[in-house]
Order: sequence, then structure tokens, then C-alpha cells
Amino acid sequence: MKVLVTGGAGYIGTELVSLLVSNEAVEKVIVYDNLSRMNYNLFLGLKLQKHQKLTFVKGELLDSRSLRKALKGVDVVFHLAAKVTTPFAVSDSHAYEQVNHWGTAELVYAVEESNSIKKFIFASSTGIYGASEVPLDENAEPNPKTFYAISKFRGEEHVRRLMDKKIDTYIFRCGNVYGYSKSMRFDSVMNKFAFEANFNKIVTIQGNGKQSRPFIHIDLVAKALNNLLSSNVPSGTYNLVERSIKVFDIVDELKQLIPELEFIFINQHLKMNEINVKSNDLINGSLGISNPRSLKDELRDFLSRFSF
Repeated sequence: MKVLVTGGAGYIGTELVSLLVSNEAVEKVIVYDNLSRMNYNLFLGLKLQKHQKLTFVKGELLDSRSLRKALKGVDVVFHLAAKVTTPFAVSDSHAYEQVNHWGTAELVYAVEESNSIKKFIFASSTGIYGASEVPLDENAEPNPKTFYAISKFRGEEHVRRLMDKKIDTYIFRCGNVYGYSKSMRFDSVMNKFAFEANFNKIVTIQGNGKQSRPFIHIDLVAKALNNLLSSNVPSGTYNLVERSIKVFDIVDELKQLIPELEFIFINQHLKMNEINVKSNDLINGSLGISNPRSLKDELRDFLSRFSF
């Protein structure tokens, strides 16, 4: 099969592409990315026989002509491309709207005109649920609070149209992704904490640290998406979450690994919004990610990847 990955040079994209080129069922992988994060690490380290499966197209989601050309003959589309920068998801609303909302709309329009595409997979976010004191499942009413979450939810609305087009369509609401990749992001909370703990031995906590967030390791996200190609999971909207963790508990785990670790609070009197999302055990089992390592083991492995 022929696969196209938008945002294939990004954090999740790099790990997914690595699995796709090793997947015997995949004949060709097209990476469609504008390299806006100036991340070229995807292009390093693959063996020659794997390079032969890869094609790179530098393009924008809003470039409809380029999209339609890249989609010719494609069987499966993984839509990962997005503006995701945190913690500034409450600023620059225009950029989020253009990329995550209207960029997704352009891609969906192009897919609707295609005669070859059989599967479409969209990486959304658990942020679309908004704040909640109790764990939410996929039946909960979305209540996005940030420009990022709003734009992803609007993107979902466009993607959902494909479910009526006899295309297997999947919306995965991913938790906060963390863990080592050669295309690292250090703006997400877990990765930022790991970096600060390893190099500075001091972790900065916003608020009182009691706020929960849903998380999933990047290896599990990539594995789930790759395994979807050969699974019988029905079309639908699914949470892709490994576990929910309080921010302060992450620091506790890091302190066990780095005993000299210290932490400081910024605005400790503030209670930050809770984001509680249930993991979908059925979907995790179907996609082969049911038995994750402990958080401590994942963090230990992450810390071992640093050069110093």
C-alpha cells in the first residue's frame, strides 16, 4: 500500500515513518511537511533500503494543488500536521485556525476528490474535552478552551464527513505525548521536566502541581498508528491515552531517579485546570499497546538518552 503522512517530519511523524518503512505491507511512504519547525532529523540515519521507500514533498496544508498532486494513488493518509506549540495555545488564534482548522479542511476536500484513499487517520487532542474533575470518555461533550483545542475540534468536524464516504476514518484524541525521539519537542510538560531534571537538577512547576493531565508515550502512539493498518478497528473517534498523572507525581518519579533533584513553584497559590480523560482499554488492546511500562521505567529510559 501507498501511505502519505502529513507532518511526517515532526515529533510523532518521525517515529511513525520509521515504523512504516519497516512495515512489509507498505510499499511507499510520502512525507508531506513544510519543515516549519526546522526539524531535519527525519532525514538522518535510515538504511538505504528503507530510504528507497521514502518520498519527501515540501508543502503546505493550504496549498490545495500540491496536496492533490501528492495524494495521487495514495491508499492511506495519516494527518499529523498541526500547529502544536505549547504553552502558548491561548495566543495567535489566526495561526491555529489557519493550519489546524482550514488546513485540515483543505486536506479533507482533496481526499473527497480522490478515488484511491481507503483509510484516513487524524491525530486530534484530548484538549478538546476542556477542563474536567472526573475522567471523560469519548461520549463526553467537547468543551475546548484554548485556541489550539478549538482548532483541532473544528478539524475533527471536517474529518467526520469522510465517514459517510465509504472511507475508514479514525479520529484519535491523543494525550500529552512524551518520550525520546530524534525529532524532540521540549515544550511539552513531561519532556521539559526530564530536560530540566537531567541538566539543571531543578524542575519548575506552574501552580500547585496537583493538576492532572492525560499522557501517552510516543512509542505507543507510533505503534498504535502503524498497527491500525492491519487491524479491524471500526471507524470512529477514540481516546489514545496511556495514563492520567498529576504533575507533582511526575516530579516524584523523577526525584526517585535523581535524588538531588529540587523543585520550585511559580504561582503556587493557583489551582490549574484539571484535564481528566479515560484510556480506552478496548482500543489500546486492539492496537497492541495494552501493557505499557511503568512511568518510572519510561522516564529512566528517557534520561538515559541524554548526551550528558
